[in-house]
Amino acid sequence: MTTTPIRLYMSVSLDGFITGPDDRPGQELGRGGGRLFNWLDHRNEPGVDGDVYSEAMATGAIITGRRTFELAGRWGGDHHDGVAIHVLTHDLEEQTGTTFFHDDVAACAAAARASAGDRAVMVHGAAAAQSLLRAGELDEIELHLVPVLLGAGRPLFADDADRVELEPVRRLQGHDATHLRYRVRRD
Repeated sequence: MTTTPIRLYMSVSLDGFITGPDDRPGQELGRGGGRLFNWLDHRNEPGVDGDVYSEAMATGAIITGRRTFELAGRWGGDHHDGVAIHVLTHDLEEQTGTTFFHDDVAACAAAARASAGDRAVMVHGAAAAQSLLRAGELDEIELHLVPVLLGAGRPLFADDADRVELEPVRRLQGHDATHLRYRVRRD
């Protein structure tokens, strides 16, 4: 693995959904999807959830897909601490502040790693994660597995995804989520 890992951080239901049904502007998490983020109620407390959140906020750059970027209101131009936001998109724009737009997955990954320095790169969004995984650029997957069956919504991985072997790295039990980290195997 490279020295600057690209790591997906994603809250997900037990049945594999990252939002409830009908996610859209004004209802960004879909119907009932907010349940996936209850563990964040403990993000500023000592313990597992606080540690996991602090680790995510210590990342040095963001890679996101266009849809996630827009649904999140472009994070107001600053996801956290002024780190660079790299948007994977087919609809390029000029750089704005610390936001960069890329239509090439490998170039996006390289730019994000350069922005992050020796810190990890955080990935947001299912489409971005899938693109990075297909391109061999996603190094780790951190799932915040929430004990709920949403029944419908936006799935994390597409039905037509290739088989990928993962190596378990850690398992931490939080208040309302099990935090699982896997390394993507390249062999």
